[in-house]
Amino acid sequence: MTGNGRRRFATSLTSRAAAALVAASLLAGCGALPGATGGSRDPVTVMTWAPQETKATNMPGMPAMAQAYARWVNSQGGLAGRELRVITCNEGNTATGAATCARKAVKEGVAAVVGSYSQHGRAFMAPLEAANIPYIGGYGLSDEEFTSYLSYPVNGGQVALLAGNGMQLAASCERVSLVRPDTIAGDNLHRLLNSGLARGKQREAFDIPAAEDAGEYTAVASRSRSRAGDEHGCVTAALGERTAHFFDSFRRLSPDGRDVRVSSVLGSVDQLLVDRTGGASGPFEGAYITGWYPEPADTRWEPMRRVIREHAFGDNRIDPADAGVQTTWIAYTVLKRVVEEIGDGKVTPGRIALTLDRGVRVDTGGLTPTLRWRYEDMLGIPGFPRLVNHLVTFQVVRKGRMVAQRADFVDVGPTLLDARAS
Repeated sequence: MTGNGRRRFATSLTSRAAAALVAASLLAGCGALPGATGGSRDPVTVMTWAPQETKATNMPGMPAMAQAYARWVNSQGGLAGRELRVITCNEGNTATGAATCARKAVKEGVAAVVGSYSQHGRAFMAPLEAANIPYIGGYGLSDEEFTSYLSYPVNGGQVALLAGNGMQLAASCERVSLVRPDTIAGDNLHRLLNSGLARGKQREAFDIPAAEDAGEYTAVASRSRSRAGDEHGCVTAALGERTAHFFDSFRRLSPDGRDVRVSSVLGSVDQLLVDRTGGASGPFEGAYITGWYPEPADTRWEPMRRVIREHAFGDNRIDPADAGVQTTWIAYTVLKRVVEEIGDGKVTPGRIALTLDRGVRVDTGGLTPTLRWRYEDMLGIPGFPRLVNHLVTFQVVRKGRMVAQRADFVDVGPTLLDARAS
């Protein structure tokens, strides 16, 4: 018996005993998922991709979280009685890898791509659009995630983080150096940070592009520190996984008598990195961090942490404080709600997109505002018309722990509108 409810019996069973056996099997719900009622429905197959084992940013926790989520939801009866099947793909941090994963999603006939990471939007969105496959809860790195009619972002992406980081730094920093990737995706970050600084009436930051796959950043670190000025200077870096290498080079610089404060954004710095680099005695003590979601210790993450404890089986790829893992959890929360809304209907890519477009509301337990993707829910800024969640959080590292600097979310929508108008 399979999870999709198909029952195969030998046609030669013609006796009353065989008939009774068939009836008993049907009444018992043979083939149903644990917790399901009335037998199971056709499985829902989705894909989650992320770069793994590359020289730049790696996000192995995202596909691992997707698999743990599938084990959990299937143990609870599936998605509205349907088995959830997750296919994973190594995006490889290349345009070719992203396109290959997208083509694999099409070949496998997935209903959606969920909770994935890639900066190569041009490479993966075209194959998905050609097959009408929705992209739910991407990490928010590429412009296409905020422009494609089949993309349903759950956060404000890098644009919201950088605009928010500028607002956070404006209150304390007179001069700011921005170290960011020397890539197409990184080119916009300077303007976005400046829009946040302008909200606090601070001058523009110095833009310092850097290779995102370098092994050390001594020259870049020295330049960023000198540009931060003599007093109340700050250096903020958004280099993804290489941010740790940058700040390692930064703290190895010979002392020059200045106290320059460091900063970053979620995804480039997380609690695991703070722990790994020395906690309260490390380079991130006192650092300002801008995130999309509540601090890692917030009780609103407890349902996710419970799933990780009970269904990840000690998989050390999954860190509950990792922004990619958190985004994947929220993206699958969206998928679950959509499938529940579809009800008895067949779950297809087109049906998922239609349900989202018609305004299904997704409650994420306070991890984000209630998510909805109607036209009127979108911020509508040029270049990012599909951005619906423009809230960020301000955090700071105190005694080695990332904690809330402010208790509430901060709306960067007006700042983003200003940035696009300039």
